[in-house]
Amino acid sequence: MDPLEVLVMNLIESQSLILVAQLIVSLSVLKVWLINHRQPTMWRGGDSKTMKEEFSAYGLPDWMMYTVGGLKVAFSIGLIAGIWIPEIIQFSALGIAFFMFFAILMHIKVNDPLYKSLPAGIFLTLTVLIALFVEN
Repeated sequence: MDPLEVLVMNLIESQSLILVAQLIVSLSVLKVWLINHRQPTMWRGGDSKTMKEEFSAYGLPDWMMYTVGGLKVAFSIGLIAGIWIPEIIQFSALGIAFFMFFAILMHIKVNDPLYKSLPAGIFLTLTVLIALFVEN
């Protein structure tokens, strides 16, 4: 392995970077679902202004919005709780990764421009890295 690869692997394996990724993902998801769910953002699918409109644009029922939101909030809390209970980090990270993967698919379904999938893509990448490199 060349020195740059070794440096990158050491950075990824650093538990402090995993912790930072946990906090970025969990606090961002909590903000979206608990604070900004009724506010328009440039990332919403289709022409929607709220989370409810966004799920409707994807052709999904209201109950699915509440289910997805509840699970994303629970997994985000799991990432935060993982600071003290490391055994739940991998499960929580993979839970969020699952939903981020499907968020990207929903953006594709409604022919959104690629940039609208950027947050989901970043969080998918971060949560997969968390799940792969967290030390339990």
